[in-house]
Amino acid sequence: LGVAGHVDGWPLARCGSQAIADALVSYLTSLGGELKLGEKVTSVAQLPDARVLLFDLGPRAAVELLGTRATPSVARSAQRFRYGPGVCKIDYALSAPIPWTADDARRAGTLHLGGSLHAIAEGEQIVTDGRAAPKPFVLVSQPSVFDPTRAPTGVHTLWAYCHVPAGSAIDASQAIEDQIERFAPGFRDVVLQRVVRTTTDLEASNPNLVGGDIAGGALDRLQLLARPRLTLQPYRLGDGAYLCSASTPPGAGVHGMCGHHAANAALGHELR
Repeated sequence: LGVAGHVDGWPLARCGSQAIADALVSYLTSLGGELKLGEKVTSVAQLPDARVLLFDLGPRAAVELLGTRATPSVARSAQRFRYGPGVCKIDYALSAPIPWTADDARRAGTLHLGGSLHAIAEGEQIVTDGRAAPKPFVLVSQPSVFDPTRAPTGVHTLWAYCHVPAGSAIDASQAIEDQIERFAPGFRDVVLQRVVRTTTDLEASNPNLVGGDIAGGALDRLQLLARPRLTLQPYRLGDGAYLCSASTPPGAGVHGMCGHHAANAALGHELR
């Protein structure tokens, strides 16, 4: 996914990312599937009988739902699973496109702001050490420049985030905007409104974002490969139960491969 993004540009879904979810649900229902929303599940006992259950959750949450159905080794490894840094995210309404100094930046849907490799590494290390980076590595997306459905005529939308210590309530908007201003002087002059969401806000809206971690777990050292544990069956939680989230290989990214591999594992073990 990363290589494709750098070769041809990072793709944007027309009409917003909700369009992707709508397309997937449409395909599911065409096959006779059903989507249920607004029902909090605290135990697998609440679910209908099924040969296979697939959990798009973190390991701890999945084990809590499974209870005794999770194997002892899976339950132990879930408690050891580590989450990574959180993020502070800002959604913007703008009166005009961002006034980037570089022409190439004006033609990019997604930008990565950080300066030199050393500066980016230093900023990320500061967060890993549990502090807020004064000059963080910032990811920015400006979809309305390319997709007019993203904003009313004459205005634009933008979102940006940076890493912050996990579980912190740090509002990093000042540091984020300083970085954008660094590459686009006058950015603050086109801001009509902003909504800031800290790690606690993100986890409150989606408990899967533990500590504000949007990657489904730390991607460092052994856990980059041993995800969610060191095993030849990373997707299997127990009889008929599988993990299909970004907490499994190959990790975070809009690629769908975690679910693809989990489904194949289920087909191989349960439905043959």
